[in-house]
Amino acid sequence: MLELKIHQHLLECGTDEAGRGCLSGPVTAAAVILPDDFSHPFLTDSKQLSEKKRLLLRDIIEKEAISFAVTHVMMQEIDQINILNASILGMHRSIEKLKVLPQFIAIDGNRFKPFKKIPYECVVKGDGKYLHIAAASILAKTYRDDYMANLHEEFPAYNWKKNKGYPTMEHREAIRKYGPTPFHRKSFRLLPEQLRLNI
Repeated sequence: MLELKIHQHLLECGTDEAGRGCLSGPVTAAAVILPDDFSHPFLTDSKQLSEKKRLLLRDIIEKEAISFAVTHVMMQEIDQINILNASILGMHRSIEKLKVLPQFIAIDGNRFKPFKKIPYECVVKGDGKYLHIAAASILAKTYRDDYMANLHEEFPAYNWKKNKGYPTMEHREAIRKYGPTPFHRKSFRLLPEQLRLNI
């Protein structure tokens, strides 16, 4: 069972992102403040759960959270400021959108930038340790998956409905065959061949 939060006496939000390693689509961040009496037997890191369980949990989180917010940071911005900065920016924008400002921020991972002088802590694999970070990971993942499934309708050759923009062999083969779309991240190495210099 995951712990609720780091500081039991503070109004604390958990934040996480999804899609950092993708070749296409946004990086999506979420922030969640859960009530102090929240618990759920199978809420954990979204990567450990089936899609069906993630969607079930999304409904529960959205009904029971004190506040939650989700933000997409699009490809053009990722290309301008890099994926790490885009991930942190997405977290900042999600925290900004919360109905109440948290007193403490718990972040999944090891990198963050200060937000409005609110104290924070980075927790490596935090989505497997704290409920509010796990909740943020589920919202980020499911909202991003929905976004990619919608894009799939427009660009079915890349099979984003299945690979969600991650660099699978099938996805790379489609890039090789059809070229990149406006939804591909130009600053990412889309094909391994781009490593090789023609000398």
